[in-house]
Amino acid sequence: MLLSVQGLGALYTFCTLLICIILVFGFRLARIGWRTLHKKLPPDPPPAKEKAPEPVYFLVERKKKRARAEYSDPKRIDFK
Repeated sequence: MLLSVQGLGALYTFCTLLICIILVFGFRLARIGWRTLHKKLPPDPPPAKEKAPEPVYFLVERKKKRARAEYSDPKRIDFK
């Protein structure tokens, strides 16, 4: 004998679990597929007429002259 009794039990348990998982998910997928067999797809919407492209207007701001920098006399700051 290659496996002990406990090893054979674990192997059979694992095989049983694997078969159950395959059956449950197979049943779920079959049920989903069965439901979608009778559904009709919605008809394709009619193609929309293409409108002529609207003109594009660019707003351009004129360049302005930079204002002269006029500095006043420095102010004295007192720390208290």
